Amino acid sequence: MRTLAEWLALQDSVHPKTIDMGLARVSAVARTLGVDKPSSRVITVGGTNGKGSTVAHLDALLRAAGASTGMFTSPHFIRYNERIRVGGVEVDDAELISAFERIDAARGSTTLTFFEYNALAALVIFADRAVDVAILEVGLGGRLDAVNLVAADVAIVCSIGFDHRDYLGDSLEQIGAEKAGIFRSGRPAVLSTPDMPGSVYATLQTVGARAVVAERDFSWQVEAAAGLVRWSYHGLRVALRNLPPSALEGSIQYRNASSAIAAIESLDAGYTLNEQTVSQALRDVRLAGRFQVVPGPVEWILDIAHNEPAARVFAGHVRERGFAGERTFAVVGILADKDAREIAAALEPLVDHWILCSLPGARGSSASDLANRLRLPPDQVTLANSVEEGCEAARAATVAGDRVIVFGSVYTVGPALRWLRVY
Repeated sequence: MRTLAEWLALQDSVHPKTIDMGLARVSAVARTLGVDKPSSRVITVGGTNGKGSTVAHLDALLRAAGASTGMFTSPHFIRYNERIRVGGVEVDDAELISAFERIDAARGSTTLTFFEYNALAALVIFADRAVDVAILEVGLGGRLDAVNLVAADVAIVCSIGFDHRDYLGDSLEQIGAEKAGIFRSGRPAVLSTPDMPGSVYATLQTVGARAVVAERDFSWQVEAAAGLVRWSYHGLRVALRNLPPSALEGSIQYRNASSAIAAIESLDAGYTLNEQTVSQALRDVRLAGRFQVVPGPVEWILDIAHNEPAARVFAGHVRERGFAGERTFAVVGILADKDAREIAAALEPLVDHWILCSLPGARGSSASDLANRLRLPPDQVTLANSVEEGCEAARAATVAGDRVIVFGSVYTVGPALRWLRVY
């Protein structure tokens, strides 16, 4: 019997391409496995940024309302098991291995990518556990992403921005059309912002999906008094008041949480959303590496921020938080296929010194290559052979009252969280 590590190594070599957009192969295997039409309700979450936070809020809200949930996300920080959770708990190696064995038996001569194995394993495990609601995060795009083999009962598109241009197109209109490919006829499609390309609205009409649009069909209002922040939600049928802020940091979480509430309203499955259940979920929600603050004499703030729109949001949240100290160090690692200059430009006004880290793998980038891409003043740059080495350099350079921001990739934030011993 193969170990989990052996299965993952095998999956990296089965298909000739790491990314192969299309649903024919994975759908055929799903039909053989009998997981192409789940008995559970399905919420599919797509968009450029905000997916992970929205998925985390959906899971917390549904569990607080009494539903059993399956949650599929990618990529992972440290352990592959992070990608598939049932009831908020990572599945164990044995359950994953069992799913992989069944997938391999079902696929015959059909080859699958690493991500396609992953998506099928989630569907198999959710079926075995008979979850009430499966929450599926799109990996790349939407229309041709493996999770889209399943027809979503509710689809969410969080945002549209430039990312993965090699696969999705060079314009926001092209990217929007791909992201909106998760919509289904007659079923709700939640837009977390009305600021979407025309192609998203065109797809809504063409498909015949039922639009549920932020700031039109649902809204939120934040109030602060005497140092206490509370907010309210006004939705399709539900009005909620005196809610606590999300446990996830940053003002963008009001939008993400509201979109999740609107999606559950739209699901129309009878789950109770009241001040008590929603407040409990907002206090309990957890998600590593999204504006995660590690306090101490030197404060560390970590956020994946792996594309330009996410970097701008991260910069905004750093500004909102305020800073009484004098120096900000940035520990940064960015994959070779990302627009590193635009990502860094969003944070550049906030950073006093840059520690650039090499990232491994086929998409990785050396620290020196990253320095060439960023074109920063040499006296403001330190090069590190790994994220861990970069974190060590930051610790050695900082004094009490300084802060360190870590960003650029999940492959940067994950090792940093492990080095900080907070994950």
